[in-house]
Amino acid sequence: MAYFRTIPAIGMIATSFLILFASAQWALASDSFMDPQGPIAAVQKTHLLRATALILIAVIPVLVFVPLIALRYRRRKNSAAAYRPEWDFSARLEFLMWGVPVVIVAILSFYLWKATHRLDPYSASFGEEPALRVQVVGLDWKWLFIYPDLGIASVGELGIPIKQQVAMTLTTDTVMQSFMIPALAGQIYAMPGMTTQLHLVADTPKTMQGENTQYNGRGFTKQKFLTQAMQPEDFNAWVESVRANGIPLTDQNYRTLAMRTDRDEAQKTLGTAQMPLNALYFTLEEGDLFHSILHRYHSGEPLAVADQPGTTEFGQ
Repeated sequence: MAYFRTIPAIGMIATSFLILFASAQWALASDSFMDPQGPIAAVQKTHLLRATALILIAVIPVLVFVPLIALRYRRRKNSAAAYRPEWDFSARLEFLMWGVPVVIVAILSFYLWKATHRLDPYSASFGEEPALRVQVVGLDWKWLFIYPDLGIASVGELGIPIKQQVAMTLTTDTVMQSFMIPALAGQIYAMPGMTTQLHLVADTPKTMQGENTQYNGRGFTKQKFLTQAMQPEDFNAWVESVRANGIPLTDQNYRTLAMRTDRDEAQKTLGTAQMPLNALYFTLEEGDLFHSILHRYHSGEPLAVADQPGTTEFGQ
């Protein structure tokens, strides 16, 4: 029967709808792209809603007509439904059941192509220039944010000015991790010895949550941070506060920071009374810390286990 040949297609469409629905339900939580705080997340939200609406064109008729067909053609006495045991093909039904999904997939493909280029994380197509440069280093189990042009660094707190482009360069000094600030921009991976890039911008002053979405051990659930989007004058005051209250990010302090500890454990070792309870502040020493972290994986020789952050032997 032609009807039964469409079951796999219907199943795929229904599965896609359920996945989108589940994603939307998760996204309704706070700090998500469903409550966008910047133009990138706003485009992501629009893309999801558009894709969901297009898929519903195929899903809703299936959900409505399958029960109606089963009810009308059920086995019963004196049924008014025509009994046609030799019927097995209808050109109109075939055209409708295959044509509509093909059109939907074509439209979705077009919008996906546009969104892929529009939301390229390497593209600085949002916000004002010049961009604020931030170098991001993933550790176990914390994120280190380095502001090379401002001479400061932080852990547990990412400060950014509103309306200005933030150009991030990411790496890790341990296993692969996944960086994400849902209310501002999409997810991007960071890997040791390599760099990836992410551009984001915030529209209004807001406190948002960022996290690592790649499981990496016991401290995974605590590898979160606060993103503080501020007015430019408030951001400048925040920078001065970090400078005034931060401790030097020496080789020894970085080695302590890079050990297998979550932010709370690192706070007990490196925190001071002048720092917030949920953040660490640092001032930068001479040299380029980010590139020294990156390039120590480029010697062509494997690092000794005791020199590899993320191992139990590191720092011992």
